[in-house]
Amino acid sequence: MTATNGARTPAQDTAGTDTAGGTDTAPGAGTRTAGRHDTVATVVRQWQTVHPELDTGPMEVIGRINRCAALLQQAEDAPLRRAELSRAEFDLLGALRRTGHELTPGELARETFSSGAAVTKRVKQLTERGLVERRGDTRDRRVAHLRLTDAGRDLVDGILPDQLAYETAVLSVLTPDGQGELAGLLAELLSRLEGHMGALRA
Repeated sequence: MTATNGARTPAQDTAGTDTAGGTDTAPGAGTRTAGRHDTVATVVRQWQTVHPELDTGPMEVIGRINRCAALLQQAEDAPLRRAELSRAEFDLLGALRRTGHELTPGELARETFSSGAAVTKRVKQLTERGLVERRGDTRDRRVAHLRLTDAGRDLVDGILPDQLAYETAVLSVLTPDGQGELAGLLAELLSRLEGHMGALRA
């Protein structure tokens, strides 16, 4: 999971639901929207009016994933906010904590699904706060090894229980069975996307 520091506007979030549209498949689709009153359902109904021949079904899934992600980012996870950390910074600290050993900036980028430039910026900020420390490689001066300081480890261990409790509260609108089903479906989608994104881009 990652977070942005700036909140998006409702117009921007709604616009993001359009990205799944335009698949020219079976006409007359969109019955999944019937009886639903969330933001994406409204967007889908509008597109069905404009292009009734298109299948807007994919928009109902991807649009809702995007909308949920945007709302969760806007909420600015309360425990992290109290610690003056962004979600991305916490993910970086968490990667160093859960792997249990030093990581290079490149390894951190892969662990946190971030760009090298973003990791460099976050490491600089966290180093200045005394949460991360750098060690130069004895064989290659261009390589740095990063690890948590005692303060960084204590901060992660202190935040994690509160963060998990916060996320539990966010998901409490779903039953335990519903959460399990959603987790399974998202895991299947993520696994397939991670394995086939190259083919999808082609």
